[in-house]
Amino acid sequence: MKKIWTIIALLLFSLSVKAQDMQYSQFYAAPMYLNPAFAGASEMTRIGVNYRNQWPGLGQTLNSYSAYIDHYLFNLNSGIGLIVNGTQESMANLSTMEVGAVYSYRLQLGFRSFLRFGGQASFVSRDANFSNMVFGSQIDANGNIGDFSGENLGADAKHRFLDYNFGLLFNNENLWLGVSAHHITQPNISFIEDGTSQLPMKLSAHGGVKFDLSNGMTQNFYNNTMGARELVLAFNYKHQDPFNQLDLGAQVNLQPIVFGLWYRGMPTFNNALPNNESLIGVFGISLASGLDIGYSYDYTLSKLGHANTGGAHEISMRFSFLAGDSSQKGRKVSSMPCFKY
Repeated sequence: MKKIWTIIALLLFSLSVKAQDMQYSQFYAAPMYLNPAFAGASEMTRIGVNYRNQWPGLGQTLNSYSAYIDHYLFNLNSGIGLIVNGTQESMANLSTMEVGAVYSYRLQLGFRSFLRFGGQASFVSRDANFSNMVFGSQIDANGNIGDFSGENLGADAKHRFLDYNFGLLFNNENLWLGVSAHHITQPNISFIEDGTSQLPMKLSAHGGVKFDLSNGMTQNFYNNTMGARELVLAFNYKHQDPFNQLDLGAQVNLQPIVFGLWYRGMPTFNNALPNNESLIGVFGISLASGLDIGYSYDYTLSKLGHANTGGAHEISMRFSFLAGDSSQKGRKVSSMPCFKY
């Protein structure tokens, strides 16, 4: 019974606030979703997929997935990409599908430092079936659920719109720093005819630093961390009205094994309510062939309780290879030093 009321509370909460974006714990394994300036940043061709199962313990599914491909054009100093993002939520049969085209341009600032500008234009489709939804107006004082909610929603609803993202990314051999803005035009996502519900702009600042523990070992053709021993510290701050969130993490690369630990929350001061969301463990393997596979698990720290939510499972796969004229490759001086997962 407690789990049922938890689900109802979450649904009522989701209807009372503005829509928020899905998120990945392995956000560097979904690079263009994090920042469109990452398109082509590996200066190779990448094909990747991501899958996330959020809070399976609630008995209702909340799944997110992403697939992408990007390629670097050496003669144009440009990266191009295609990304497909989707979410599915079983209670309201709510699904979102996004297809986006991504472009970035690389500007060389020095021998080993670069600045990238990226943009993305997307077509987004949202579909929902509200026939199974339970609204607060249907619940009487005894906890019984009535038939009519009084909400102006049809059983099936569809909405289509265009969306635009922008990002900047700086990097040298040992550090990176990026900023991105998603939903720049704050599109209307309301299912109600003539209704207005703007999707809030999402702002992100992310970066980190790499420490080489391998005494200058050589890099592999397919994988710039082949044979390396590295420690990487990183952060990702997100703001999407009215929420703020900060991810702090460390990752150790003992090629071909990668493992890391993230904390997701937000420091609070002056007796403010605690904002601890989850503790995340990451394990991955990065093969010399260019294949990267990662798995992460979120342990819920918030008042929702780990026993209720069941945490979150996430899997990523990525294959990187060189396509085009290998004589033009510049990865020895411009490869990104950031996290793999």
